[in-house]
Amino acid sequence: MTQTTLLGISGALRRDSYNRKLLHEATRHFGPDNFVEADLRLPLYDGDLETAEGIPAPVQRLADQIAAADAVVISGPEYNKSISGVLKNALDWVSRTDGNPWRDKPVAIMAATGGRAGGERTQFALRLCMVPFRPRLLMGPEVLVGGAKDQFDEYGRLTNPRYETALKTLMQALRAEAGS
Repeated sequence: MTQTTLLGISGALRRDSYNRKLLHEATRHFGPDNFVEADLRLPLYDGDLETAEGIPAPVQRLADQIAAADAVVISGPEYNKSISGVLKNALDWVSRTDGNPWRDKPVAIMAATGGRAGGERTQFALRLCMVPFRPRLLMGPEVLVGGAKDQFDEYGRLTNPRYETALKTLMQALRAEAGS
């Protein structure tokens, strides 16, 4: 049996963000042998910086993590009806690296938000942003955790069985897509 590496990307930088909690719940259901959480604390994309200094080391590390992972799960908040600037910046930077680490990579997306819709718009926007990379993007089930402040217990576990079931099903699909 081969070892499976899952890369988790949170579109929120806050240590205790709902999306980081959701990411860790996804990891629990995926059951990887190795879990790597990406660090999106990257400089803002700047073509002049790229020309003068090349690809920053943290950006290259992220691209290498994507390439090395068997599967990727992205959990992002909804900021102003779209994806967070942090996540968009990371996608823009990775697009500038050699090769395309996203190509044919199994990717699942999900969202946790304070609002009722649970990140429906952010998932739609993220799907659009991912198109040029040509990953194997799972189409569902959608994991849209609305009212996130009331959906996790003190240990960071989901409390709503509906969300738990959708997440478990999504992670089973991602594991199958990763071939493990």
